[in-house]
Amino acid sequence: MSEISLDDEDTFKILIATDIHLGYLEKDAIRGNDTYDTLNEILECAKTNQADFILLGGDLFHENKPSRRCLHSCITMLRKYCMGDSPIHFNILSDQRVNFNTTQFPWVNYQDENLNISIPVFSVHGNHDDPTGVSLCALDLLSASGLINHFGHSQSVESIEISPILMQKGNTKLALYGLGSIPDERLYRMFVNNKVTMLRPKEDQDKWFNLFTIHQNRSKHGPTNYIPEQFLDDFLDLVVWGHEHECLITPTRNEQQLFYVTQPGSSVATSLSPGEAAKKHIGLLKVKGHKMNMQKIPLKTVRQFFIQDVVLADYEDLFTPDTPQVTKKVEDLCYAKVTEMLEQAERERLGCPLTPEKPLIRLRVDYSGGFETFSTSRFSQKFVDRVANPKDIIHFLRRREQKEDIKDEVTVDYGKLLKTSAVEGLRVEDLVKQYFEAAEQKGQLSLLTEQGMGKAIQEFVDKDEKDAIQELITYQLEKTQRHLQARGVTTEQDIDAEVRE
Repeated sequence: MSEISLDDEDTFKILIATDIHLGYLEKDAIRGNDTYDTLNEILECAKTNQADFILLGGDLFHENKPSRRCLHSCITMLRKYCMGDSPIHFNILSDQRVNFNTTQFPWVNYQDENLNISIPVFSVHGNHDDPTGVSLCALDLLSASGLINHFGHSQSVESIEISPILMQKGNTKLALYGLGSIPDERLYRMFVNNKVTMLRPKEDQDKWFNLFTIHQNRSKHGPTNYIPEQFLDDFLDLVVWGHEHECLITPTRNEQQLFYVTQPGSSVATSLSPGEAAKKHIGLLKVKGHKMNMQKIPLKTVRQFFIQDVVLADYEDLFTPDTPQVTKKVEDLCYAKVTEMLEQAERERLGCPLTPEKPLIRLRVDYSGGFETFSTSRFSQKFVDRVANPKDIIHFLRRREQKEDIKDEVTVDYGKLLKTSAVEGLRVEDLVKQYFEAAEQKGQLSLLTEQGMGKAIQEFVDKDEKDAIQELITYQLEKTQRHLQARGVTTEQDIDAEVRE
């Protein structure tokens, strides 16, 4: 990382943010405005810093079909901060019909003679606001209205060609690559089969700064349910990784591929997990030639979030499962821990008028070893006026029982803990797969695949695509009919045999 102090005619200034999740909990009485306040801060920051453009790494919206309020607020803010008479200081050299191939207006919005754009916004889609149904997403609405430049949308499920947006400011040349969210298993398979190609400029390849925006799992969630960094081309200079919510915005070097990776993280906590507790930032990236510098900008409107783990077995000096009124003593300990976090929040909030008053608090209590739980609803009443999430302050969990006897030593791996409430993080397609794996032979699928059925049910449940299952069945029936006709199969017995094969 090189220091770039000059804001001259050769330096790109790019405001980078990912996972804004606009509209998250918008109906919540306390947290309903959080995402709107933070998007306003991000756009205002771009204007204050005179950014050349804004780069968003996916999941601008939390819902696949944002509410009217959500779309209205987003359009209002983009119009307020990104439209105006300020000149644009960079040019686009690539074929824009290739870069923006999902719109009837295949050119960057600031070159549209009917629009006055002062800060262009370039965005890939995420897994929350990805195209469904007729292959449209919420970003396409903003693109059609001239407010956002949606790029990185791959329309093929067999292979991907990523063509960069080639930009030049003064003597600095920037190649902006983007890939919107694709199911991790499918993209992993494409990389393994060499079906993902990143195109490069024909001339002066070594003179371009190569910037890639991706929205996929970075940490491993399964054998193929993530994208390893070494899959990416080694000619890249910087990768902006969306989807992961923990803020790790300082670029880290991949020693194998020799590029840097920045993970801006989300600008709102959408789950009460440790990764979300890291302080939220956006980045101001400066690029001059092949040199870059990332300035971390802390977000002031983000609601504070504090999380602690308590292992009751560690407090033998205070109580054991056999202590009289042990549940009351455990509750008192939890009360003291929550109060400590509230006091810390209050100290850190001093001098920060934009920070919301009520913080998010989560206390994860491991009650393994014979302890009993107490009423979390009664406990939450003590803090109902002081925290933003009174209903889920306490989260009880237990270690998996180990076969070996462990004496005196208590070790907790929070990645392997049993959940006591509704199953957290389990995907719809996982449930479908588990069902059919456990089903008897007569319950197995013949025409439909588990993967296809899982995907259709996920769209039906998560994205309100009411026709997803019917469309899958119709497609698979037509495909099977064409196959049978091509094989000349006509009798019912032969059809059954062909389907089983």
